[in-house]
Amino acid sequence: MSNIHVEVADQLLQLEAELRRLGLWQAEAPPAEALASSQPFCVDTLTLPQWLQFIFIPRMAGLVEAGGPLPEKCGTAPIAEEFFRGRDDGGRLIALLAEMDARLERG
Repeated sequence: MSNIHVEVADQLLQLEAELRRLGLWQAEAPPAEALASSQPFCVDTLTLPQWLQFIFIPRMAGLVEAGGPLPEKCGTAPIAEEFFRGRDDGGRLIALLAEMDARLERG
């Protein structure tokens, strides 16, 4: 496994841990229809934490496990900033997503 794959795997674990710490990790998946949205980040059917848990983390983990090419851009931090606007608890999650965005852009 390449360095970037190891780093991304570690960042995915940190994202999950932070979602759990914030109480945003769900025991049950949303309905299949909600997961099948064609909108970016499933903004019409999922919250950001749901999208991270049920779409982003599993897809990225699959790419890491396969050792395949990773996306060159992610852009998750800005949507997280919007989701947590006016709240005090999202700073660490936003920082983790910003790190992921930057890591993927560096390749």
